[in-house]
Amino acid sequence: MNILVYFEERNGQVRKPSFEAIEAAKSLGATSVSAVIVGANTSAAITDQAKKAGANKIVVVDDARFGEYSSNAAAKAVAEVAKQINADVVIIPATTRGKDLAPRVAVRLEAGYIPDVTQFSTEGGKIVATHPVYAGKANVTMEVTTAKKVFSTRPNLWKASKDGSSEAAVESSSVSFDESDFSDRVKELSLSQGKLDVAEADMIVTGGRGMKGPENWGLIENLAAAFGAATGASRAVVDAGWRPHGEQVGQTGKTVSPSLYVAVAVSGAIQHLAGMSSSKTIVAINKDPNAPIFAVADYGIVGDAFEVLPHLAEEIKKIRAH
Repeated sequence: MNILVYFEERNGQVRKPSFEAIEAAKSLGATSVSAVIVGANTSAAITDQAKKAGANKIVVVDDARFGEYSSNAAAKAVAEVAKQINADVVIIPATTRGKDLAPRVAVRLEAGYIPDVTQFSTEGGKIVATHPVYAGKANVTMEVTTAKKVFSTRPNLWKASKDGSSEAAVESSSVSFDESDFSDRVKELSLSQGKLDVAEADMIVTGGRGMKGPENWGLIENLAAAFGAATGASRAVVDAGWRPHGEQVGQTGKTVSPSLYVAVAVSGAIQHLAGMSSSKTIVAINKDPNAPIFAVADYGIVGDAFEVLPHLAEEIKKIRAH
């Protein structure tokens, strides 16, 4: 089995879900795992990161016009490289960019596509992918029957290894582009400076409507800082304008799968659970003992968040200081 993994680069760094996608490919027992990097003036530092992920080969598609991301051109680049190396499977991390890119690649390859895969297995030489449905209330196992197959993998479910061999060959691919390929371009990308992205964070502290107002959000941020975690928000919080949409966790926000998810004053509506129920460990803090969030929590604290959070943050800081 020959697998191609899309390595997403941003600001000179390969994003963590790309390393996880390599591990997902290895879990399928691939005979060869190649990484494709699409960018402008791709540096040796970026290809070195791909080498450490354990790819057997790194293919670079370099064009100055990729200084501005174009989903159409990037899809063409990945699909053409897949054809050139005769890849049976293409795996793309299910980041914001990956969710846009993966179906476009599948169309170009005339391949079946399964998004947001949470687990792979092989049965009789066939790939079986697990995929959440019905807002995360159920999982289905699916098989792609086309010759070429495309999958996107949910972040934080495979361990990101950076200890692989540095002997992988680096090749330049001569994919030909014209201006029409770059008809769509991302002109500006705004990111919260100095904050972790909830979609990729290993630990998240999320606040809900029970925090009563943005003036109390410092309690969420202090606990997140104690853990070294990202801050998230429920839909009600975002709709009220307390926090930006980029922090929203849930069906209409971001889907997360961290090692630790702390839900503070979050009731646990099904739309919210759809975005975080695959977290490895869930801690719920709510003064309502009947809040639905406790049904999915591994640990729960029934209490007033305004009283619990300051003490919890101090205790976490003490533990992490030793």
